This record gives sequence, C-alpha cells and structure tokens, in this order.
Amino acid sequence: MSTKIPDKVYAWCTSKDSVSNELAKERGLSPGDAVKKLYGVGNGISLSEKKALLHREPVTQEELERAFQCGNFGPTRPSELFLHIFHDALLPLEHDPMMGCVSPSLMGSYGAIPLTIIAPLPDICRHMSNLIARAEKEVFLATNYWMDSDASRLITDALKELSKRAGARGEKAVVKILYDRGNAKQVIKNHREVSIEDYTGKNIMLPSPEEAPHLHMQVENYHRPTFGTFHSKFMTVDRKYAVISSNNIQDNDNMEMMTHLEGPIVDSLYDVCLVSWHEALEPPMPSHNTPAAIGGLPTFDDPSFHSMFDQSGQLLVPERGDARDLKEVVANGNSVPLPLHAPADPHYDPSIAAEITRMQSVLSPNSGTKSRMELVTEHLNRATHQQREGTAPTCRPEEEMTPYIPHPVHEPFPIALVNRKPWGAPNHSCVNTPQNEAWLSAIRNAKSNVFIQTPDLNAEPLIPVILDAVRRGIEVTYYVCLGYNDAGELLPFQGGTNEMVANKLYAELDAKDRTRLHVGYYVGKDQVMPIHNKFKSRSCHIKLMIVDDHIGIQGNGNQDTQSWYHSQETNIMIDSQMVCLAWKEGIRRNQNTHLYGMASQEDGIWRDKDGNEAPGAIGKDPGHFSWAKGIVGAIQRVRGAGGF
Repeated sequence: MSTKIPDKVYAWCTSKDSVSNELAKERGLSPGDAVKKLYGVGNGISLSEKKALLHREPVTQEELERAFQCGNFGPTRPSELFLHIFHDALLPLEHDPMMGCVSPSLMGSYGAIPLTIIAPLPDICRHMSNLIARAEKEVFLATNYWMDSDASRLITDALKELSKRAGARGEKAVVKILYDRGNAKQVIKNHREVSIEDYTGKNIMLPSPEEAPHLHMQVENYHRPTFGTFHSKFMTVDRKYAVISSNNIQDNDNMEMMTHLEGPIVDSLYDVCLVSWHEALEPPMPSHNTPAAIGGLPTFDDPSFHSMFDQSGQLLVPERGDARDLKEVVANGNSVPLPLHAPADPHYDPSIAAEITRMQSVLSPNSGTKSRMELVTEHLNRATHQQREGTAPTCRPEEEMTPYIPHPVHEPFPIALVNRKPWGAPNHSCVNTPQNEAWLSAIRNAKSNVFIQTPDLNAEPLIPVILDAVRRGIEVTYYVCLGYNDAGELLPFQGGTNEMVANKLYAELDAKDRTRLHVGYYVGKDQVMPIHNKFKSRSCHIKLMIVDDHIGIQGNGNQDTQSWYHSQETNIMIDSQMVCLAWKEGIRRNQNTHLYGMASQEDGIWRDKDGNEAPGAIGKDPGHFSWAKGIVGAIQRVRGAGGF
C-alpha cells in the first residue's frame, strides 16, 4: 500500500461521481451496477498488504493539502490531526475504491450533530422511532441483528404510525430495512431479498402490508460467508437526518451510543445505504434528487431546540414536568412526569426538544417519591425486565444521568466516514481498511491524550501502537466491558479476553510508563463495581475513540479481531472540540467507570478494596481448556446469544 495518496485515488475523490448521483440520473440502475460503471469493481475485495502498517514516514504539508483537496469540507478547515488521519484512511482505496463502502468523493464531508445519546439500548430506539414517525417520504434502516423484542416493537410501532400519517397525506412512504441473519444460500448470493412471509414471521415481526398499507417496504438480508458480517448500524430519514449507533435491534442490558447528524454528511451516509444494499431498489428512494447538502440543518431551525439553551449556550436541564418544551417545563416544575414512550404505548413527540423533555422527566425526581439513583436503577433494569438493586450512593443534581445530550447550535465542522468492507475468509488478510488506518493514525499522531470505549480491546495491530503512545508521553485511557464475550475471545487468533490484554500491556511497560495507561472496566451508573457480562445486567457496547479532545471516531466498529478483520463497519470521524468534550462528559456522567471501575496499574486487573476480583471474572490466566470455552462462545455469537 502506498504511503502517499495515489493519483487515481485523488481523481476519484475530487470528481463529482458517486453511486447516489448515478442512481439519480438513472433510477432503474442498481447500486452494484453503478459501482461497476464508475469504478470497474464488483462486490469482492482487492487486497494490498496482508498486515497492518504500524510505522509510517511523516506526512508532508503538501500531502496534507492533497488530503484536504480529497474531501468536500465546504466552509470548514480541518485541523492538521484530522488531515493526518484522513490522509491515512484514504490510502487503502488504492487497491479497492469501495473499501470504505462509500463513493470516494463522499468520504470527506461536513455537517452538524444536534444530539448525542448515551443510554440503554431502548432509549436509542425511542429516538429512531420518533424520527420514523416524523418521516415525510422515506426511511432506510440498517442493523446487524434484528430480533422480535421490546426494542424492535418501538420500531415496528413507528412504522405503523408512519403508514397512518402517510395515508392521511394521501401518500405512501418508502422503507428499506437491511440486516444480517446469515443462511446457507448466501454462499451463492450475499444480498438476498426477504419475503413478506419471512419478515413478518415470529423472529422478525415487521408489519405486514395489511398492517402498514401506506408503506412500500423492502427488506434485505446481507452476509458474506463465513465471517463477513454486516455489523453496521445506521439510519437515514428523508435524506435530511442520519443516525449512526452502536446498538442492534434486540433486547439486552447494554449501554449504547448514537449520534444524530444533519447537513452534507447525510448524503455520504445515504450513499453508504445504497452501496450496502447493492441490489435494485424497488421502488427507488424518493429523495434521489434532493440531497441533504441543499437542505440546511433542520433541527437548528427549530425554535424549540433553541429554547433548551441559555444565552451562553449552556443547557437548561429540565427537572420534571408534563410539558413539551423547556419554557413550559420550567413553569410547571411540579407537574406529573411525562409518560415514557414505550412499545405498545407510544408517545410520539414533534421535535428533538420534546423528546429530551420526556426522557429527562423519567430520570428526574418528582415530589420526593424516589431518589435520582433509584430512578436510574429502575431505568437500567427496564430494558430487560430485571430486578438488580442499585448499590451506588445518590448523585448530586448536576451529576444526574442525561441519556439525551443536545449540543448548542453550532457551525458545521469536518466529518469523514472511516468504514470497512466485510471479509468472509477465515484469515486476517483484510486489515488495511479506512477504519483501521484511521484508528492507528489517530493514536500514532496524538499529541496529548487518547480515550477509547469499546466492549473488547484485543486487535493485534492496536497493541503496539498503544504501547508506543504511552511510552512517548501520551495519556491513554480505555474502558472495556468485563467478560464481554470472554468465551469467544479465547478462541485461537481472537486476541484474548480484556483482562488478558490489559495484563499484557502493563507487563510490557516500565513502572513510570504504567502511570500513563488507565484501564477501566465498565460500571453502571447505579453500581460500585463492574458486573461480569455473563450476568446480563450492566454491560456496555459503546464504540468510541477521542484523541486530543477534538477528534472523535464513533460508530459500529469494536476494537476486537472481528471488527478489525472481518465485519462491515460504519464510523464517523469528527473534528470538533465542543462535541468531543460533551461526549467525554456524557461518558463520565452516565456511568461510574471512572469512580469504581479502574484497574490496577500493576497488572490491569480490577479488584475491590479487599483484593477480590469481580464475581465471574476469568482474570489474567484463563487456565486449561480455554479453547473449549472459546468454541462455546463462538456458538453463542452465531446464535445471537453472545456479545457482538
């Protein structure tokens, strides 16, 4: 792989060509045929080197300027660090222009993030369902795993509501749903349309044409055997709004993360939708000729959104109330809390501001009946109908859990997509991808600090880069989930469990350098210790990297072997100190990892004040027959029962 942007990559990135533009010109064209027409490649992958390039020569100012020209950053100017990372993420396109699952001309863009969600999985589905219900013309929803559940019923209820509203307008809305439920037929054809009989069956339970008569719905199942999972999770609505998240559509105990995007970056994610779908769209998407780039930033034009902030841009957090905007909440502070938007009992809101008011009313004490922490425990238990008791002391009002985090009205900032294609072969050859190059480059070029949260961290190329960063003075903090898919990570070539990797990292560092590596095991907001994932009670599935407090990479990709070498992943990279600091604050505020989950800086293992490891923890030595445990974990993962 070249260490400079090749001329052909530069030409692809600076052209006006894209898959979405081709489909706008020729509506009957399939995205797969558009890719062949533009770039001469099919659905496969062309590999460059089969190992990650861990060391690079410094990038010149001329090369950074060339990288800038490869993006369409509009009125924004990316920082030098952003351009370093973007430069390196472009290099894998030399051998496969679609390695990033997006047209090269749309890989670098710009936009805004009005809302971030750091919350239990159902809270993300609540926002998705509101966006679906408010849709005007179209919805494209992509997820890895879909299972009939409370989470999926939030979505299916919203689809029925969309049908009802579209019918009242005398219209039909177009809905595309893409997921991965691998079956043997995908050896021959990776993308397979799902029949009405199958998608309305007991495992999926999407609405039938009779239940949603005003929807044109098409469902597709995508998997590249054997290990090429479609692991992406994103949605676009009316080509005005996009969300990218960490969660699947199923019930579990995970803490998750989502960002809501607006502006030209939505066109890039819309292109990812088309490229991922690959087959003919029947019917085509109505927004084919109305790109987000001409539509402004709709949320920032909404007066109710502005009303949530004071003149200095500080959020006025609603304490309680039964009103739909902040001014009414303040005036009616002693009112009864709003009912939760729930499956089979939907309460759709007209705006993001109203959604935030409703959500925060669930977690804010009313009339002194329950403490803040009791409300948090109730909310975290609700996702899987559990009865776990909270153990953490109650928090101060300014530490109240805030699942929905609105960002003050801001100018657009640079955003790039750093994705990867799926790779099905049982080897580690497909490692040089935009996603992986971005992660490596971000850590390699960090000047002060790196923060990572991920379920697992064990990808082989990542370990030496983290060690190098710590040794050159960078403060590296990473949070993982104790026991997340421990059994699967014990398989050969999977990298090992989180405790094994943390122990290995500390063993490689001298005493002085160890003080700059901070490993935390996720602790729920209402707890005082990590709870092993096998108890399915307080787990974390967030995928986030923040570097030097202004570069953020967020999306679907884990820091594990599966995401690094096999799965299709979709991630955004942003250049915004305001948003990155808000993300850090949201991570701190909505969990207790920083208070109770930090590992020993001697060996990377969490212990309580008496020196005991958490119940269920394997520790740094899994013992004999770890491979047998790994086989069990692999079977659970395929069944959807293990962590993924």
